[in-house]
Order: sequence, then C-alpha cells, then structure tokens
Amino acid sequence: MAPVDKIRCDACPVMCYVAEGRTGACDRYANEGGRIVRCDPVTVLDRRLAAGGEIRPFAQADWDGEALAGGDLFVSGLGAGTTYPDFKPAPFIVSREIEGVDTVTVVTEAIYSYCGVKVKIDTDRHIGDERAIVRAKGEPIGMVMTAEYGSQMLSLGGVDHLTGGSKAEGRATCDSLMALCNGEAVELEIEGGSTVLVQAGQAPVVDGLREERMRVGCGSATIGMFAGQWQGLVDEVVVVDDHITGVVSEHQAGKVIGWQESGIKIKGRRSTPGRYFQVAEPGLGWGGTDISDPLTILGDWQAKKGARAGLTLLMVSTTGEHAAYYVLDEDLNPVLQSMPEGLLPSVALIEENCEPALCTVMFCAGAGGSLRSGVTRNPVRLTRAVQSGAAKVTLGGAEAFLWPGGGITLMVNVLDMPAGSFGYVPTPALVAPLEFTMPRELYLGLGGYGDAIRPLAQVLEEGGEYGDTFRALGR
Repeated sequence: MAPVDKIRCDACPVMCYVAEGRTGACDRYANEGGRIVRCDPVTVLDRRLAAGGEIRPFAQADWDGEALAGGDLFVSGLGAGTTYPDFKPAPFIVSREIEGVDTVTVVTEAIYSYCGVKVKIDTDRHIGDERAIVRAKGEPIGMVMTAEYGSQMLSLGGVDHLTGGSKAEGRATCDSLMALCNGEAVELEIEGGSTVLVQAGQAPVVDGLREERMRVGCGSATIGMFAGQWQGLVDEVVVVDDHITGVVSEHQAGKVIGWQESGIKIKGRRSTPGRYFQVAEPGLGWGGTDISDPLTILGDWQAKKGARAGLTLLMVSTTGEHAAYYVLDEDLNPVLQSMPEGLLPSVALIEENCEPALCTVMFCAGAGGSLRSGVTRNPVRLTRAVQSGAAKVTLGGAEAFLWPGGGITLMVNVLDMPAGSFGYVPTPALVAPLEFTMPRELYLGLGGYGDAIRPLAQVLEEGGEYGDTFRALGR
C-alpha cells in the first residue's frame, strides 16, 4: 500500500507512486499539489515566430484572445501527456479552421515499444561487416545494414532489443535510442569493426578520427565525372575504391574521349571495362580499402599493350583524401614523384565535389496498438484513413514518411522535430509526440470523440489533464 503522501501516476504501465514535489521514474510526470502534471510544457508551433526564435512560456496571460489563425498555430504532442490507459480520449483533440476547412488535430505523446532508428553514416571507410552486432555500453542494440552510396547504415533498437533480452540490454537500447533521437552523441562499438561516435547532423568520428567528407561516388563514377579533367595531363588514372575501382584508359568515359591504352594490370575481379571489384579488403585506408600503398593493387605492366618508360600515373581515392603520382622507369616499375602542379586542381575538384560527412538519425516506429483508441472508438478506421492519406500524421509537427502496407509504420528525421521531443518509460520504451490531423467530418465518421473536441482558443485558455503551461516554438 502506498504511503499517504504519494499518489499513483497512471501515465504509463509502470504506475509509479510519486511523492509531493517529486517526479516518477521517467522524469516526465510529477506530483504537484496532489495532482499528476506533465513536467514539460505543451509545445505550440507558431509560424509567426519562425524568424524570431523560441518564446517560453506561452501562458494564458500572453494571449489576448484575438486573431487566432488556425494555420499559424499548431498544438503538438510534445508535452501534451499520454492517452494511457488508452481507452480514454487523447489529451488534446483540437479544432481549428485551416483555409476554410474545419479541422481536428488529435494530440498525444505515444509510448513506443516497437521502435528503433536507422542511422546513415557518411563515410567510405569500412566500419563493420554487414549483419555485425552493434553495441552500446557493451550491450547489443542493433546491427550493421547494407551500405548505401557513400554511407554506412545501422539499424538500432526494435522490440527484441528493448524487451527480448536482458534488463541491461533493454536499458542500454532505450538510453541509446533516446539520446540519438534527442540529438545527443552516442558511442557505438561494432563487433569486429570500428568504434563510431554518432550524432544527428554532426560528422561521424570513426576510431577517433573525424570524417570530413563523403565520397564523390565509386571509382567508376569518379572517372565518369572527371575523365576530361585529366586528359592531356597524365597517361593513366586509377581511382581506388573498396567497391568499384576505376581505370580511365579502359573505362567507357576514357574510350569516348580517345584515351590511349597504358598496359596497366589491376589485381581484382574485372567487371565491365575499366571497373574492378575486390581489389583489396575493406578497411580504413585508400578508398575504404585496407591498403596504405596503392601500388599493391597493381600487377605487372604490359609493354605489348602500351606500357613504356616515362608513362605517368595518377592514383587517387574517391574523396581526394589520398593521391599519388608515379612515373614508370626503364623496367616498367612505377616510381613515386612529386605531384605536378597541373594535376593538383583535379584532385581538389574531387574534394570539392564531396559533400560534408554527416550522421542522419531516422526514428522508425509502429504507431498502432491501443493508442489508436485515444483517437477513435473504432481504431481500424484510423489506420485506413492514414493509409489512404485522408488523415495526416506528424510527430512534433514534423511530417512523417509512411511505409506502405498494413498498420501505421512511420519514419521521421529527428532533426525536423523540436528539441527534446523524446522521452522514455522504464518498461522500457520511447515516448514521442504524435498528431493526427483531418477534417472534422472525417474524424467524426471514424468514430472520434466528438464531445472531447475543443477549439484552439479554449485549449490555450484551459490547458489539459496534465497541466496548463504552454511554450511557443517558431516553425
């Protein structure tokens, strides 16, 4: 039995007993005067403030009751409170007129047991094998996915890591996901690979080295872009790349502009002319390979195919980070020479065409389950309205990408959401704002809670179940 000075919070399945002036285990709800309140204010997105920054708070006293433009103000789920237990209506069901349409927005903070993040890391370096386990604080929280063009990809979180392993695994997963989604830096260890410091919108740090740029393209693509820059300045160019190493004299781009054969021999699996796979093992060296000396990928030069003493060779990586210039001696061995002034601009051009290396964090979740009961008495109708596009889904006002197929599976760039949008409950699960917006007529047709609809002005005047403090955020 709970002590008399504590009250029970029903905002999540943990159901903490909270003492006066203290918060529950999630640090999101507190006992204030014998009432459970949300610690953070409800966030009102106000396009009129976009140029002037954030105002905190947006209190009732700051509003004069005049000229509320529904298209300018949007009550988000951030700070709104929860639908839990989900048989009750969402904390805010707000009506407003947008471009002449009577619109309803259903606002809540959703508890996501089924969620994770997809992380894009801009680097051509090999950070780990596909399917390698990714760990945080020593606990497995995800895996390496298939690499994309110029980027390594991670899939982190998910219900199996949150609830299917040990308590330590669940806590490490929840803590890492929340930190990443709130724009904080997280150190990840990849089994058999690198240690990577990841932060949304910031450059990745791989094994202590900060990445500056992502590659301009594979070796073949680099030749396609810049073959004309090298013609007349050098006899052969090799662009070293872990995936597709390019050789300009054999490449279609070289053939089109009349490049002469050089007699070069590449160690690796030849694909189409001028394109080679598997010239070396993946690693942190030239072009994402494990080599520090690019000559190790070359075989013997062939005089009958054009090799000769004095032939010049440029070897360069796909970021321009590595570049070297050689001249063949009398025995057709490449000898390292100083880079000619005439070739420096072409290497610089590769660097210029490389975009800054960044980390991208995409929150991915299933917004289904019982939380739909906080929107409508017939949850499947909400799902169908979302799938058809009749109802719009946002997270903290940020538009979400909806995956086709069953359910409401969504994905959103965390940097599009207001700062501090993500919290947690110790079940463990993430908590994030969620809004469904649709015409009033459609909402009522879905079985929505018509008697819980309140005009925007009334919401700003009275607040909600978990408090009446607001903040305005320029959007």
